[in-house]
Order: sequence, then C-alpha cells, then structure tokens
Amino acid sequence: MNLDRAVMAFAGFVVLLSITLALVFNPWWLALGVFAGLNMIQASITGFCPAAMVFKRLGVKEGHAFR
Repeated sequence: MNLDRAVMAFAGFVVLLSITLALVFNPWWLALGVFAGLNMIQASITGFCPAAMVFKRLGVKEGHAFR
C-alpha cells in the first residue's frame, strides 16, 4: 500500500467511524466526519496533510499525491 491509498483509506475509516458513533451514541460525533472532510479539502488545496506525514514516518512508501 502506498501513501496515497493509506491516507484515503484512513480518511474513509474516520468518516465511517464518525457516522457509526453518531448513530450509536450521540449525533455530535458527526463533527469528527466534518473535520475529516475539511482536512481532505485543505490537503487537496495546500498539499499539506498531517496524516500523510504520520504514515511517512511509519514507513509507508510514497505515492504520487503527497510528496
């Protein structure tokens, strides 16, 4: 798995987790999904992605989007 796929998989997981927690516990958990979505938009504009930086340090090989 390369960096691009890892970041997208993580973002998708956070969104699904947010929806699940909102349905089971409290609707305020949707704020987590909103945060993930805003972070994805910010990363697409600026190229700065904190999740990509973490995955890089964990040894995930680089992809094409986050260099």
